[in-house]
Amino acid sequence: MAGLAANPIVMEGAAWPDYGLVDSGHGRKLERYGPYRFIRPEPQAMWAPRLADWDAHGEFVPGSDEDGGGRWQFHRDVPRDGWPLSWNEVAFTAQCTPFRHLGFFPDMAPVWDWMRAMLEGKPDAQTMNLFGYTGVGSLALSRCGPVTHVDASKKSVAQARENAALSGMEDRPIRWMIDDASKFTAREVRRERRYDGIILDPPKFGRGPKNETWRLEESLPGLIGDCRQLLDADSRFCFLTVYAVRMSSLAIGGLMAEAFAGLPGTVEHGELAVREEGEGGRLLPTAIFARWRTD
Repeated sequence: MAGLAANPIVMEGAAWPDYGLVDSGHGRKLERYGPYRFIRPEPQAMWAPRLADWDAHGEFVPGSDEDGGGRWQFHRDVPRDGWPLSWNEVAFTAQCTPFRHLGFFPDMAPVWDWMRAMLEGKPDAQTMNLFGYTGVGSLALSRCGPVTHVDASKKSVAQARENAALSGMEDRPIRWMIDDASKFTAREVRRERRYDGIILDPPKFGRGPKNETWRLEESLPGLIGDCRQLLDADSRFCFLTVYAVRMSSLAIGGLMAEAFAGLPGTVEHGELAVREEGEGGRLLPTAIFARWRTD
């Protein structure tokens, strides 16, 4: 039966041609996204920067509210409608959004690799991406078989479909669902559907297309329980990431271990982190995660 691993692990992301963490420190980070460089807030970068000069095209200046707010300040021209980037065979559009990120989460790259490795030898694997956003993870999974992509935002799903077209993957077997993640998953349980893998990246707070309310601490246990019912002993993984919450990875690992106690395998927990480019690059933590996997 699935047990909880005691020691946390780190899933380390490294630079690739279209993305890199150039430097970090004093509560900020400098990243490159293709030909452009940006500065964004990063409270966990408590150390001093390695570089004396941070030459950037733009910077996101946070508001006074710790839960959000702020605006971009641009020092040089940046395409406001976005520009193309790629991760392996997946192409997508990067763009400076009002939410301080750039339309995808680069620290998820080692997760995309891990999920694809977990599905090796499983032809036509059925997977689901909850809170799928702009679809980079869904497109990465589509190499392994049919994907169900779920997000409450019409705009995000439209961007995901555009990314599929940009990647030449518009004919891949992907179901694009504009729906509340909790309600959709509960319906899948009633339909007695099963999946080989599920990834979920829930926000701290959100609203569904019919004004459904999502609060992480209140809503996550039920959603994890429903995800468990969609997986069986032949499934390969369930991967949960949590950002910007004062919570331990051991806590979400314990929640997942309780839900998955009836399945074989292991529940692991830890942190996502990105390593700075160059010699002596440091690891910058970005999120916590918990994952169930088959042994």
